[in-house]
This record gives sequence, C-alpha cells and structure tokens, in this order.
Amino acid sequence: MKEDRPLILITNDDGIYAKGLRELIDVMCLFGKVLVVAPERAMSGMSAAVTLENPLRVFEVEKNDNYESYKCTGTPADCVKAGFNLFEKRPDYVVTGINHGPNSATNVVYSGTMGATMEGCLHGVISVGFSLCDFDADADFSKAKVWVARIFQKVLEKGLPERVCLNVNIPQGDLKGAEICRQTRGHWEEEFEKHKDPYNHDYYWLGGNFINEEPDAAGTDLYALKNQKISITPVKVDYTSLETVEEMKKWKF
Repeated sequence: MKEDRPLILITNDDGIYAKGLRELIDVMCLFGKVLVVAPERAMSGMSAAVTLENPLRVFEVEKNDNYESYKCTGTPADCVKAGFNLFEKRPDYVVTGINHGPNSATNVVYSGTMGATMEGCLHGVISVGFSLCDFDADADFSKAKVWVARIFQKVLEKGLPERVCLNVNIPQGDLKGAEICRQTRGHWEEEFEKHKDPYNHDYYWLGGNFINEEPDAAGTDLYALKNQKISITPVKVDYTSLETVEEMKKWKF
C-alpha cells in the first residue's frame, strides 16, 4: 500500500458494529487509507454534542493493511475530535454513515451523523455525510454504495467551499439519479407517552410526527427522495443569518 494515499476518517451514530459503517468502509478503502473511530453504541439524535463530564475511552477493534478501527465511549462528534487528536496522521477527509434512516429536512439539526460531519468541516477538511432511507439493521446497501463512490469521487474532483459540508440522503429501491437540493422546511410535533415505573413514578418516551411544510416543493430534499432521487444538500457550519445582520445594523440601541 502506498504511503501517500489520503487518510479518510469515518464515523457514524449507529455504532461501531452497524452494517452501514461496514459498507462505508468498503467504499472508502477504494479511495485511501481508512481510520474508523465510531461510538461503541448507538448515538442517534446526539447532534454535535461532546462529552465534558466523563472521561473518554478509545479501544482498538481491528487493524489491517487497508484500515484500522476503534470504538469510542463518546458521541459521534467526540469520535471526530479523537480522530484528529489521538493519532499520528491528520485525516484528509471525514466521511460519515452510512446512516440507517434518512437525515433529511430539519433532521439534520438532530443527527449525530451530520453533527460529526460538521465537526469534520470545522477541522478544515472536506466532509460528507451519507444516509440510506431504511432503518432496517440489515438494510440492502448495494445500490447506495455505488452512488457513495460516485458522489465522493466528484467531491474529490470539484472540492467544497470552506466550512461547507454535504448531507447526502439515498432512497431505497430503484434510483433515478441525484439532485442538488435545499433542506425542506418542516417541524416535529412531539408527543410524550406517559408511563409508570415499578415505583409508581412517571416516565416518558418521546415520539411525534414530522410535518412537511412544503410537500410539493420541487428542489427540496424530501421532494427528491419522494421521486426516488438522491438528495445532496450543502450545509454550512456558520449559522449566521447574514441578511439579518445587515437589517439589524439599522436598529438603534
């Protein structure tokens, strides 16, 4: 193996033993040396959370000529930080997933997979998050893997702007191409299911339904997925509303 191959850091939020992670490793080994640092257990919904009150532990899982993998007791974002700080070579790219289930629309706000992708972006390297619209632990990734390779190859050729990463969602079934999209506007209507524990204390399970506020809007990620197209959404880690900044400069205090 050539020593000048780029180092690709991989993580996810489904955990070190998730099938989607293994499938992503297979694809990324075509492009470079792979370093896997993934949570030891599922960490969905962690967004960009980091661990501050507990020590982090990192354990080797596997090592061979093409990749080495480690499990971490922290969050997906912790895993990316570990990849940049605990190993000899700095990663050249961060690739996350392949997530079991979509991270489209406002779900990008909650996604541990995309939190890790944005963490990579903050470290100044090209970062891409991949998700498959199938929650099955044994989902079929065969068609998705072909597109993961195609999209990553195009990113290598074209690059990405500074502090911009990609959120890629892949529908299950027959695919009709890929589309550059914006994030669909929508919101969650949460419902808390109330239960009693054996000590007669209340506890709750968070549920809810996602409300698509623009179900027929072409050019959005959910519209693309509905029409069996892969949605590719550029995501900025700078949350500043620049147009609002200019408007607020007119305010008088």
